[in-house]
Amino acid sequence: MKVTKVRTCQLDINNRADIEKLVASFYASVKADKRISYLFGDVYSINWETHLPLMVDFWENVLFFTGNYDGSPIVKHRHLQAIHPTSPEHFEVWIQLFDQTINTLFKGENAEKIKAHAKAIANIMQHKI
Repeated sequence: MKVTKVRTCQLDINNRADIEKLVASFYASVKADKRISYLFGDVYSINWETHLPLMVDFWENVLFFTGNYDGSPIVKHRHLQAIHPTSPEHFEVWIQLFDQTINTLFKGENAEKIKAHAKAIANIMQHKI
């Protein structure tokens, strides 16, 4: 009889595939959350085919310093802010969903590091846009 080991501990974020999993899961939760989903669909009309790979590049660069992201998030978000202002509550929901996604999928030093970066980025965005 073959015994299958059940993984009882989540693994840390270790590579691009993990970042892809994180980004796909996170944005699935964003799309499902009525508090902010309308921003991404009705207000900003996000093209998910281009946005998701860009976000993978962004977070992979944040965590692993790959250099494969070359953009200006502040400039883009200022443009979006001009279309429809966001509130501190929108950022709180974003962080809540991001943390929840990571806590569900991953555990470890990199998971904690990316959550801290996300909070810092949200704070910077709120003050600069």
